[in-house]
Amino acid sequence: MSDEFAPPLEPSRSEDVELWDESTLWEEGPPREPGAPRRVGPPAPGQVRLTLRIRRYNREVRQDPWWDEFAVNMEPTDRLLDALHVVKWYHDGSLSLRRSCAHGICGSDAMLINGRNALACKILVRDVAPKVTVEPIRGLPVVKDLIVDMDPFFQGYERMLPYLINDEEPPDRERRQSPEERERYDDTTKCILCAACTTSCPIFWGDGEYVGPAAIVNAHRFIFDSRDQGAGERLDVLADRTGVFRCRTTFNCTDACPRGIKVTKAIQEVKRAIMFDRL
Repeated sequence: MSDEFAPPLEPSRSEDVELWDESTLWEEGPPREPGAPRRVGPPAPGQVRLTLRIRRYNREVRQDPWWDEFAVNMEPTDRLLDALHVVKWYHDGSLSLRRSCAHGICGSDAMLINGRNALACKILVRDVAPKVTVEPIRGLPVVKDLIVDMDPFFQGYERMLPYLINDEEPPDRERRQSPEERERYDDTTKCILCAACTTSCPIFWGDGEYVGPAAIVNAHRFIFDSRDQGAGERLDVLADRTGVFRCRTTFNCTDACPRGIKVTKAIQEVKRAIMFDRL
């Protein structure tokens, strides 16, 4: 979704609350001085006040990152992504972030939220109020604010040959699998490439070459697929010094996965496949 996605105007909720109307939308202009105060009225009945402490970076403003705070009134069942939208649409339009589906499927809004990787669209305001700290995910170059350069992440992913390899003549119908064959790799089909697992890995932060958990998860998805014939090629890549044996089994990746994939288990299964030459 474009960063210029137009926001809807909030409906009036209470005469006692300082409400937003079209005149309060942030207008394009020179970058606002970081840390400038912002007015916000008291929350309406049933709402909560949420203060967002956001790590900002814009090399056109300054060379070093800085912290910025915004206070917004939200419904307890709103998502953190909704609060970030309010900040961008009504407080500071220069705030930059990635987002798209807002339903935990696209994986574009992975962020470091109170020190843990998560999707902003899956975090309820009531679970982080009254104050939340939001930062870009670690281990990847920051482009601006909460946006990171995903190229290194996808380079590791591409090395895994993440597609079906089968040189046989395609059958008239789909290549069939038993339920047991499908179950062998079912968990790793859930990956949405959000990078939450990879950027929670301390080896990935410091190594610069490690392919990372997400790449291994996507290799696993095809290595153990009974229809695929490219397992040997992928295992050769993962047996390299930048591959699967860089994992130190900290379980950060499993804890960070918003889809509940058993990432560490998948990594161990790939290690065993290499060590014992057995799929």
